[in-house]
This record gives sequence, C-alpha cells and structure tokens, in this order.
Amino acid sequence: MRVLITGSTDGIGKQTALALASSGFEVIVHGRDTKKVEETKKLIGCKGIVADLSCLKEIDNIVSIENESIDILINNAGVYNKNYKLSCDDFELTFAVNYLAHFYLTLSLLQQKIYPKIIINISSMVHADYIDMDDITRPHSYDPNEAYAVSKLCNILFSYYLTKRVKHLGILVNAMHPGVINTKMLIDNWGAIGENVEKGALNVLKTLETIQKNSYTGMYFVNANPTKSKAISYNSIIQEKLWQLSMKLCNLSDLKLD
Repeated sequence: MRVLITGSTDGIGKQTALALASSGFEVIVHGRDTKKVEETKKLIGCKGIVADLSCLKEIDNIVSIENESIDILINNAGVYNKNYKLSCDDFELTFAVNYLAHFYLTLSLLQQKIYPKIIINISSMVHADYIDMDDITRPHSYDPNEAYAVSKLCNILFSYYLTKRVKHLGILVNAMHPGVINTKMLIDNWGAIGENVEKGALNVLKTLETIQKNSYTGMYFVNANPTKSKAISYNSIIQEKLWQLSMKLCNLSDLKLD
C-alpha cells in the first residue's frame, strides 16, 4: 500500500514513515527542505517530494508528481508561530499550513481521481471551541495559541464534512490527536513536557489499524480510540461554511466525484 505523509522529515511524521516502511508500506515522504527530504529518503529508502505548504501553487507539484494511486493520505504537517505571519497567498500562516494546505492537497488529489482508501487529518486535543469565519484568514488580533487551536478545529470540521462527500466512494476520513509529543515544535515553545516521538508515531499507527479493522469514518481519535471532539465540530452549518470559504480561498470549483 502506498502512503503519502506530509511533514515527514521530522518528528511524528518521520517516525510514522519509518514505522510504516518497516512494515512493508510504500512510503512517500514530504518536506519543504530539500536536504531533509533527501536525507529522509536515504534513511528510509523511499520516494520524497519537496513542497512548501505555505504556498498553494507548490502543492500543485505534489499532485503533478503523485499521479499514481495513493492508498493512505496522512495530513500531518503543522506549524506554531509565536508571531503573526502571512503565507505567500496572504493568509495567516498557521491557518494556511495546518489546515488550508491539506484541504487543497486532498481536494486536488480527489479531483484528479486519486482516491485514497484512508485519509487521516492530524488535529489536537487543544482544538478550539469557537471559530470566526470572518476573521480567520487575516485576524485583526493575533494570539498564537488561538491560531493553532482554530487550525486544528478546522481539520476536524473538514474531516467530518468530507466524510459526507466521499462516503459513496468508500473513502474513510478521520481526524486524530497524536498525543502530547516532544516534537521540535513542542520543545521550542513549551519545553520537553510530552512523550517521545516514537509514542506519537505509535498512536498514528494504532489509529490507522483501528480504522482499517473497523472501517471507521467521520470520527476523531485520541489514543487510537474514537472520542468526542468539541461540540462546535459537529455543527453542520459551520462545516459547510468552512468548506465553502476554503473552496473560494483555493479557487476550486465544487467537488464532483464519480
């Protein structure tokens, strides 16, 4: 089975790629740094793609290169920005990388008739319980914790809505919290307060196994168990609004799937 993992030259993504490759999966790693991608490719013995997720046009490179089937898509890449920054498309950077890039990548693959059997969107237990659609792409005031939490809520909202759109194709779409893990992001911003990256990768693998075994879709996982996400994430009106806004921001036409 072929697996594409975004943000897989460091942290949880890299450990997940290593574990899946050792289990016989054909892994495609991704990163924005050419040197790190090459190093990871050599370490694992796999294919790699270089693309900066802060630029939507670079995501087109992933889609053009990956014109073969992908069985599993793990949207893992993420950032935490202490200071307010904009993406090359003029969207707040945390929102752009953590959510919008993965929305665009996923829909671009689907529109090319590349249908993964399983899609996992990496979220967080700190996902927000509030979202302002009018203030999401370029907020009037910036709080890094809020920006991160909102981006992770978006991943869950997207997962739940996409589930409805691809159910007839048998595609399983879920979101998950990988744990409080000592990634570079966590250590740089909060210190080494979590578990090692191997534990985070194990949580991803266990979640994947649970999804495969039970054909779960439209769920949020913590410790590989289906868990209730924040109440707002189940609001179908908000799911629809985020979908329509995201389609507009990415200049995509409505998704038509056979």
